[in-house]
Amino acid sequence: MVLTNPRLWWQMQHNDDFLNQWELIIKDVSKTDVPLECVKKVVIKLAGGRQKTINIQTLSRQGLSMEEIETMMTRTFTELDPIIRDVDFVLDISAVAQIVQPETDKLLGKL
Repeated sequence: MVLTNPRLWWQMQHNDDFLNQWELIIKDVSKTDVPLECVKKVVIKLAGGRQKTINIQTLSRQGLSMEEIETMMTRTFTELDPIIRDVDFVLDISAVAQIVQPETDKLLGKL
């Protein structure tokens, strides 16, 4: 799907089918470097069945900059490192689509 109308893009980002398509695409992609702006929250699973959740969107709404959030996350990962068993990144599909779709449209428009 190639979007040539920017207004259509903004309408589509709220379309459930459109976001579901992006969710399927992202599910199949290896995620090694994800911008914090595209992460809703980070769930750190610890030894003993415990977990710690860092809600990136909430911290951002509370006024923390992405640099401050990154510093806090680095400190948290360093402190918990010996007992971390797994880490899950919950992505903001709408934010990913908003970043990637216009670039995709540019590339496809050149074909």
